[in-house]
Amino acid sequence: MSSQEQQQTGRTATMSDAMVEAIASEMRADEEVFYMGEDVADYGGIFDSTTGLLDEFGRDRVMDVPISETAYLGAAVGAAQAGMRPIAELMFVDFFGVAMDQIYNQMAKNTYMSGGSFSVPMVLTTAVGGTYNDAAQHSQTLYGTFAHLPGMKVVVPSTAYDAKGLMHNAIRDDDPVVYMFHKRLMGIGWMPAPDGPKTPVPEEEYTIPFGKADVKREGDDVTVVTLGLHVHRALEAAETLADEGIDAEVIDLRTLKPLDRETVVESVRKTGSLVVVDEDYQSYGVTGEIISSVAESDIEALEAVERVAVPDVPIPYSRPMENAVIPGAEDVAEAVRSVGE
Repeated sequence: MSSQEQQQTGRTATMSDAMVEAIASEMRADEEVFYMGEDVADYGGIFDSTTGLLDEFGRDRVMDVPISETAYLGAAVGAAQAGMRPIAELMFVDFFGVAMDQIYNQMAKNTYMSGGSFSVPMVLTTAVGGTYNDAAQHSQTLYGTFAHLPGMKVVVPSTAYDAKGLMHNAIRDDDPVVYMFHKRLMGIGWMPAPDGPKTPVPEEEYTIPFGKADVKREGDDVTVVTLGLHVHRALEAAETLADEGIDAEVIDLRTLKPLDRETVVESVRKTGSLVVVDEDYQSYGVTGEIISSVAESDIEALEAVERVAVPDVPIPYSRPMENAVIPGAEDVAEAVRSVGE
């Protein structure tokens, strides 16, 4: 279903509600699916990622865990290898460091290390992103870190419709999936979402295949490639630019592993200009990967390019400083204007 078709069908839902709906549906269909993490049972997840699941499924399948990411992520890996389908929540992606051995040396590699004798069908959900002044240890995205490491699929929804379809697909996948949701998009009361992530969502089950980007806005003058929160900031910029006579095409990657390079290249062949926008750090990240993919595929199509990302500094606590390092809609607009000069 295209973005245009989504707007014409179904009831609307927040991104958190859409995620929970998909999880509950999969838990009803398969008793081997369970959810574990910090504050996911009674509290319902600090970003509403598990609201209502405890009431329906009980503590045997919705489990609060001690504050030991190494222990419970290791338990999830073992459960997955034994044939279950755990969903394990890392409350903030910034906490990956204390459990990286379990994530990368176990979860991501064990299928390969076993010669394919067993799979690791688990989902690692985690909250990403800043914009709410929670400082350097609770505000990163780190998409590029996980996408760089082989063995894991990496999913980054930007709307409720995408969140539900991608979650269904993630839980059913026989490989480990890192499902990264942006706090600002969840639709929770104390952190208002921008216009856009609350979308029509069908009540029935549906999946969105990994590795298929979505053109959220069609245009002829410049290609803007992004993901997560910055899909909405790019769309906001595109509306401003339209008043100036600049027609921007906005592509939402939706997944980084696998990555839909073909949709990006085809768009650049049409527009000739590329702007890549990311809330991750600029160096060695998503922006560079997208630009190099286009250059390798069809460098003659690429007439102008800009990237907009977080500079290589820790995310500041101070609101003015955080606003300065995390790109806004005007930063995107300025980059688009620059490739059109």
